Amino acid sequence: MKVKRQIIEIDENLCDGCGQCVPDCAEGALEIIDGKARLIAEKYCDGLGACLGACPTGALKVVEREADDFDEEAVEELLAAKQNETRETEPTADAMACGCASSHIQSFGPTTPCQAANQPRETAMAPAAAPTAGPEQSALTHWPIQIRLVPPEAPFLKGADLLVAADCVPVAHPDFNRELLPGKTVLLGCPKFDDAESYVAKFSEIFATAGIKSITIAIMEVPCCGSMRGIIQAAQQRAATSIPVEEVVIGVRGNRL
Repeated sequence: MKVKRQIIEIDENLCDGCGQCVPDCAEGALEIIDGKARLIAEKYCDGLGACLGACPTGALKVVEREADDFDEEAVEELLAAKQNETRETEPTADAMACGCASSHIQSFGPTTPCQAANQPRETAMAPAAAPTAGPEQSALTHWPIQIRLVPPEAPFLKGADLLVAADCVPVAHPDFNRELLPGKTVLLGCPKFDDAESYVAKFSEIFATAGIKSITIAIMEVPCCGSMRGIIQAAQQRAATSIPVEEVVIGVRGNRL
């Protein structure tokens, strides 16, 4: 039924698709579709405007107009469906053991001197490799690393110092392995193109059960990366936890800002 009430309006000319508004909408009424924030249905929006402060471009505002009445039961059904969809699409620890090799849970320590001595070396016939920046060995201690592939019960999450990195960061930052990764359990994802609500659900479960000691958020300077901050904040609120958070911002030329 149409009623005159307050509801969110999105200016598509101002919206840059950063997604920062999505986790701030507790009703799940906003999604990024075709690179823009969209109200998926009027009945899901309560018109209170909790998402306004997250928008860096001012694309969101509350207006009063004729719209479908807010339906709290429909919101509960929507959130339950999203939660079930997240659970169905995420591999569990048991499934990983016999499933895709790319998602098989592994934990590994640094390379020992003996292992390093047995690494293949260049022969006289092979061309000399170009000099590389950073350490010879990766500081990575576990697999998988994509947020969507890591189950909340993964053993390497227990008591971890967590590094949540936008997936452009390791490519842009030349000292990622030497400066940011050592001693951290890393999870990678794209806050612009991946489903923000599924990230909030995943992290809230991790924060509630894994005993995370600290969180470092590593993002790029571009506006869309900032929504990772909102995702972590929303997940902490949902999990009722207070974990220390540090933020690292990397410029598009790889410098730490």
